[in-house]
Amino acid sequence: MPVNSADLEAAIRKAIAVSHIEVEDQSSGCGESYAVVIVSETFRGKSTLARHRMVNDLLRNEIAQLHAFSQKTFTPEQYQSHLASTEGSVYSA
Repeated sequence: MPVNSADLEAAIRKAIAVSHIEVEDQSSGCGESYAVVIVSETFRGKSTLARHRMVNDLLRNEIAQLHAFSQKTFTPEQYQSHLASTEGSVYSA
């Protein structure tokens, strides 16, 4: 059974206290490819690699059902800086 956006978001929210989350189905609705943006205090003091490993471990079952999964992980301050730097650009988050 394919993973849907709501289930993926619920799994993330259950595992990590988030202040902002975006889940984008990049597979035209078939549930095989997702990109997520996760903003959480949980990431404070962790490297990008450690953050991604944490998310991959927490979502192991869901990711196993996907063809592709990409993630961006930010602390709240990093996310505000990211938004400020992409404001007005064609590409954002």
